Amino acid sequence: MVIESVITIPIRGIVLFPGIISNFDASRKFSISAAKNALRTGSKVFCVTQINSNLDFVDSNDLYNTGVLADVLQIRRIGNDGLLNITLKPNVAAKRISTHKPDSRGYYYSDVEVFDEPEFSDDIMTSMPYMDSITNTVSEFVEFCGLNQSDIPSEILFPSTLEEQIYSVATTLFHDVESKQMILEEPDLFERAKLLILHIKKIIKSIDTERSIDEEVQSLLESNQEEMFLREKLNVIKSRLNSVDEENSDEIAKYTSKIKALGLDKEYTDELLKECEKLALMQITSPDANVIRNYLDEVLRIPWNKYTKDNLDLSKAKRVLNKEHYGLDKIKDRFLELIAVRKYTEKPGAQIICLVGPPGVGKTSIVSSVAKAMNKKYVRMSLGGIHDEAEIRGHRKTYIGAMPGRIANALKQAKSMNAVILMDEIDKLSNDYHGDPSSALLEVLDPAQNSTFRDNYIGIPLDLSDTVFVTTANDASRIPEPLFDRMEIIELSGYTFEEKLQIAKKHLIRKQRIAHGLTSAQMKLPDKTLRYIITYYTKEAGVRRLEQIIATLCRKSLIEIDETDASSVNITIERVKNWLGPEKFRDDEALKDDLVGVVNGLAWTAVGGEILQVEAITMPGNGKIEITGNIGDVMKESAKAAFSYIKANSGDYNIPDESFKSKDIHIHVPQGAVPKDGPSAGVTISTAVLSALTGRTFRHDVAMTGEISLTGRVMPIGGLKEKSMAAYKNGIKKVIIPKENVSDLYEVHQTVKNNVEFLPVSSLNEVFSIGLNP
Repeated sequence: MVIESVITIPIRGIVLFPGIISNFDASRKFSISAAKNALRTGSKVFCVTQINSNLDFVDSNDLYNTGVLADVLQIRRIGNDGLLNITLKPNVAAKRISTHKPDSRGYYYSDVEVFDEPEFSDDIMTSMPYMDSITNTVSEFVEFCGLNQSDIPSEILFPSTLEEQIYSVATTLFHDVESKQMILEEPDLFERAKLLILHIKKIIKSIDTERSIDEEVQSLLESNQEEMFLREKLNVIKSRLNSVDEENSDEIAKYTSKIKALGLDKEYTDELLKECEKLALMQITSPDANVIRNYLDEVLRIPWNKYTKDNLDLSKAKRVLNKEHYGLDKIKDRFLELIAVRKYTEKPGAQIICLVGPPGVGKTSIVSSVAKAMNKKYVRMSLGGIHDEAEIRGHRKTYIGAMPGRIANALKQAKSMNAVILMDEIDKLSNDYHGDPSSALLEVLDPAQNSTFRDNYIGIPLDLSDTVFVTTANDASRIPEPLFDRMEIIELSGYTFEEKLQIAKKHLIRKQRIAHGLTSAQMKLPDKTLRYIITYYTKEAGVRRLEQIIATLCRKSLIEIDETDASSVNITIERVKNWLGPEKFRDDEALKDDLVGVVNGLAWTAVGGEILQVEAITMPGNGKIEITGNIGDVMKESAKAAFSYIKANSGDYNIPDESFKSKDIHIHVPQGAVPKDGPSAGVTISTAVLSALTGRTFRHDVAMTGEISLTGRVMPIGGLKEKSMAAYKNGIKKVIIPKENVSDLYEVHQTVKNNVEFLPVSSLNEVFSIGLNP
């Protein structure tokens, strides 16, 4: 009989048997949580012993296959350190089909198959010969060991069933986990009895052997021949070690066969076989033997010459990428190119790509999708804060506690030499007296060298030429120059308003509904509300904060449904205000009327584009220029260049020369608490100054961006995609851009191009004629 999703408690150092009430101490949170839940609900738990009792967290391979289904009878606290004593009543043995790691409930759970006992398991006539044999064997053991028979539990000598007797004997006489587990795992009752008898006899024989050696030694001592005693004892021990030598030979043979099967070059195969020869000459328990054994195990875990078959179907890969990510077209196209090269080239060589962009724009997640699209194994390794070169290259195996580096470990985790390995946060590497990890990465990320990368611990070249390395960074300027030179940089800008809206509609809302157990009918989030949330509750380059807010709305919806018994919740703007509180950010506001000295500029920020209004006024004075608004040196230089150009060409604009002697000009950029810098506000400042000096109003439906030269030329800028989206959001109908930026319009969202007219210019005179009223 199969039982699904049974609460599972991994136990350490003991084996539980059906019918034997047992206690064990628990300190791990998932064990305590599982036991408390089972006691509260009256449900059964599946208790299974760990193979390695030193592990705190285990997966399916770290557990024995057979355990018991038990009832939790009692939980008692021991001391003040959180240790609990749990009393269990095991009912029946069961075999694991699958085990899952702790989920949101906080504990493991398994699908198990309960053992079926033979129909005659309680037939006393059938079981009697086995029960008598066990009783006699136990009596022999007690007599041989000189024990007091009154200390043996009555269930062993006077059992009611054969099963009770077997489990009582195993619990009382066996002290090692392996022996107990062997009894528990035998499904047949009578075979279990035979195993028990055989094991007790082995124990008796082992004790007898020990005694015989002691007797031989004692006889030599009595003859007072110390030298002969030592020699004879050595001979006795050597004779007893013959069987151990055979076991050691089996281990060496296994290592040798596995090494030859790796298919390495003869030079490296011979090196590994020499290590086996050293191991053969050492005692099993020698510390040096353990060092060699650990080294060989690590080498054998590397997936030498193992490769997964790539999916080179471009249309399928494109479908996967488009399904899991909205936008990011530049990155998708680059990875599709990578697949195309691999499809039509036998040996394409390593290609190192670095994705640079602000947090939350999907750098890490799209790499996972690329691995899925290419049918490759995916491993992520974080480089943030690494300051030890050995983290990358590993330690020399002669050092105490030596281990392989992260590259070798990533290959072991992937179990493939052509995996996709993501090196996250490469701009956050550091260094100290342990060395510079960025220098160690040079060989890994250099396509000309990484086919022979050497890990200090492994010592054998690793061919990384088929591995796809992708790195990510938030700030390209912080990537060490030698590393930067070896990578192909792809920059990701922050998402535009429309992109955030589409990502939320196509991905985030559905993801959070599923995570919170909601259906599309139970929680409705209209576009109008979603736009309001993006505008007034988020200000970020990516969508992490937006996803957190959607998750909050899901939780609030669950409470609303539970409290009101409503079948669905329609999230309106009013609900958002009640649930999330006051608006966190205000929207940019373009001018509503044509004004003198006030001009709409466009600015790029890490979280998208913004309207940047520049103000200029004149006042009686002596020709001074004042610049305020928390602006940087570059922006101040643009203001001075604008003023100098207008002053030099004042006659063209009918500005009397005495205006520059009798008036002061004050230029201000609002939101003084926000630092601002960059040359792209040059045309905006020039237009604001000219408007103030001539009294001509500026058209409120026009915005502009562009750098200026001292001679009035308009030069190209960056961030046109984000700036144009800001203009569209704020109802701007016309945007003045440098003529050299016309080629960048292909990156601008089609919705923006349908609603905004872009006016390319090459000089300030063209800007003035468009933006200033006569």
